[in-house]
Amino acid sequence: MTYIQKGTNEYKLASLALFIGGFVTFSTLYTTQPLLPIISKEFHVSPSTSSLTLSLTTGTLALALLVAAAFSDVIGRKRIMVLSLLSTSLIGVLCAITPNFFSLAMLRGLLGLSMAGVPAIAMTYIVEEFHPKGIGQIMGLYISGTAIGGMTGRILTGVFTDLFHWRISLELMGILSLILSIFFWMILPGERNFTKNAFRWKPIITGYKTHLTDKKLMLLIICPFFIMGSFIIVYNYIGFMLMEPPYNLSQTIIGFLFIVYLSGTYSSILMGGKADHHGKQFILMLSLGLMGAGALGTLVPNLILKIVFLAIFTFGFFAAHSIVSSWVGNDAKTNKAQASSLYLLFYYLGSSLIGSFGGIFWTYFHWAGVVVLIILLLSISYLLIFIRTQMEEKQNKTKADTNQS
Repeated sequence: MTYIQKGTNEYKLASLALFIGGFVTFSTLYTTQPLLPIISKEFHVSPSTSSLTLSLTTGTLALALLVAAAFSDVIGRKRIMVLSLLSTSLIGVLCAITPNFFSLAMLRGLLGLSMAGVPAIAMTYIVEEFHPKGIGQIMGLYISGTAIGGMTGRILTGVFTDLFHWRISLELMGILSLILSIFFWMILPGERNFTKNAFRWKPIITGYKTHLTDKKLMLLIICPFFIMGSFIIVYNYIGFMLMEPPYNLSQTIIGFLFIVYLSGTYSSILMGGKADHHGKQFILMLSLGLMGAGALGTLVPNLILKIVFLAIFTFGFFAAHSIVSSWVGNDAKTNKAQASSLYLLFYYLGSSLIGSFGGIFWTYFHWAGVVVLIILLLSISYLLIFIRTQMEEKQNKTKADTNQS
């Protein structure tokens, strides 16, 4: 096999391209999140309904991830990523000129389908095309692109909205994404270790069936539904609270709140290492505890303290996400790609379904209601991990008794 070697010009271009791919995908995904209060007011819809502009995107993305990787076996890795980025950018531009809320929501749902090509394929491309010794660094670069893209997309959307208008903001983000997507197309090396295969449903279904019948693994896979759900409702509805008295924050300031994502970039590395030394279960429980404490802390009226506790909540989330995702990868002995797809399915379904459901709590119970829902979701996550631990201990005890006899 001919790999992309570290230190070469090709390596630098491929690294930059993958960073751009992650950046474009996730900056586009979350552009409407800081705009939810404005969309609610502009189209005269409830906060819960306005959140559909994000929930429909993550929902269709979750479903598309289940089959996107299989289609790349037929079409090719680079080709499907390029098509994904170009179509995502064009739909992003169209979102700026929608005449009503229904058309905006439908386009955002279509956006989720179009963008699935990058998160589903990028990691496979990295594993196939880069030399094994450099995969970790490239994977980290791609993931940093997704994190920085998600953060930057939210911030720029807020700034452009204050400077111009929310429609112009979406249009500018779409044009920026289109330019970067063309650049991605030009500089990403074509596949050299890719083997074209016919599309077959049977192996895919068999792989998913294997995991769906593994109760212990499924308890882990279901966890991100509740963890991501609790995370997304914080960022979906905190803007509504902070635009009201006594805070009256501008769209730009609310957009800059997403800088606390940087604490998550640090926590995923730090707590992931702690989990290797102290055990995944203990550090995961600690991370969920930090999320709970951070959520409760946002109830304090002082704005500075709210932001501090928001950072603590975000720190805990990214740590939990990192630990559970690696735990799923370790537990899945076969069909790891399908296990990862199932993990992402529940992750984004949590974002989609709970993201909108949380709007009901905001409408009727304000921010205190949102926090109560978060604590409930985190408690369910605790329960799932506890049940899984009990199952594992029971299995280990049975094995020990069998060996002794």
